[in-house]
Amino acid sequence: MIVTVFRSRLRPGVGDEYRARVGRMIELAETMPGYISHKDFTADDGERVTIVEFEHAEGQRAWRANPEHLTAQKLAREKYYSEYHIHESKFNAQESAEPPAAAQG
Repeated sequence: MIVTVFRSRLRPGVGDEYRARVGRMIELAETMPGYISHKDFTADDGERVTIVEFEHAEGQRAWRANPEHLTAQKLAREKYYSEYHIHESKFNAQESAEPPAAAQG
């Protein structure tokens, strides 16, 4: 699994336009081979964090190289982000658990 953590801060006054672009990028990402999921979070101080998961590096590379995504990245760097940071990691193993169902009495 390939996980990308994208941290950013928006410039003032661009939120509505940015959200419209993000909506399109989500639609596009969901069509990429190996796409699993993404989640967005916004901290109290305004920092935004997006976590994107792909099954394999090929799918993640296809996403990074997609022409529409490249155009959106360029626009975001020039217009929307006051700062951003990208962290990518490959996970060879994962573990998860869910709490047991509540006992019924």
